[in-house]
Amino acid sequence: MIAAALSAAVLTAAETTGEPDGLALLIPEPYDILWSTVVLAVIAFSFYRFVLPKFQAVLDERTALIQGGIAKAESAQAEAAIALAAYHQQLQDARTEAARIREDARAEGSQILAEHRTKANEEAARLVETAHKQIEAERQQASVSLRADVGSLATQLASKIVGESLEDSARQSRVVDRFLDELEASTTTNAGKGN
Repeated sequence: MIAAALSAAVLTAAETTGEPDGLALLIPEPYDILWSTVVLAVIAFSFYRFVLPKFQAVLDERTALIQGGIAKAESAQAEAAIALAAYHQQLQDARTEAARIREDARAEGSQILAEHRTKANEEAARLVETAHKQIEAERQQASVSLRADVGSLATQLASKIVGESLEDSARQSRVVDRFLDELEASTTTNAGKGN
């Protein structure tokens, strides 16, 4: 609708000016072209002189910030990679140290256990030796006591049987020793046959 109204206005203006074509209506006058060109040149000069450098400065600043951010990100990423490698190395070192400590503890535990076993065996051997010595001492003491008791009883019994006094200590000692030797020999013979 607007296009139709505009076409009608152009045709009407062309008829009133007497020009055969509506093309003249669309072409401006030369002074309009001149002043429009001057105004355009002033605006273009002002734009290139004042506005464009400010836009360029803002764009350069943003570019610098972005490039600085990228550089910071790259350096942070490199530092993080170095820190990660150091962390992995420390972790590996800690694992190696823990394994070494475990092995040392096992070896030390085995050594302590072996020492305790050796000490226990030595203590047991010492106790057995002491017990053997004590048993031997008690056996000899019992043998001496038995010889004395058996000797006096045998002397008294022999005195009653024989009717003769055996109060002589040398004779008494010989009789007792002979009796005990015979008793011991018969015990050893009986023990040998029992096996």
